[in-house]
Amino acid sequence: MPMIDIYATAGTFPDVHALARDAAAVVMRVEQVPDIPMFRNNTAAFVHELADGALSNVAGASDYVRIQVLTNAGALDRDKQLAVTAQLTQLVADAAGDAGLKDRTWVLLTEAIPGGWGLGGIAHTNEELVLAARAEIASLS
Repeated sequence: MPMIDIYATAGTFPDVHALARDAAAVVMRVEQVPDIPMFRNNTAAFVHELADGALSNVAGASDYVRIQVLTNAGALDRDKQLAVTAQLTQLVADAAGDAGLKDRTWVLLTEAIPGGWGLGGIAHTNEELVLAARAEIASLS
């Protein structure tokens, strides 16, 4: 289940809750996992608002956004990596009302090590998560 962290200077986004919800939905949609509670309730985004001066490039500009997407190993093939990067970049630019922010958004895609995805206090392998999702889908049928 993906975790998305969005870092920006405080005040960049007027509605951080909507941004967090929408970012989680983007990643879930791109990942193409089933729309079941297991995934809806465990795909989350965190918006980290940084104090003025806590972010800078070498030239001194602080109007950047950093997005880190953590997924389980193998969840995003190359097409999905391209899609999630483009869609999250557009999402933050739209949320900030700043089309130029697309050029100032850095996206990092990272994968949890196999067997290193904790859910419910248990470190799960990808196989265990797939089995749990299948069981939930079967119970909803």
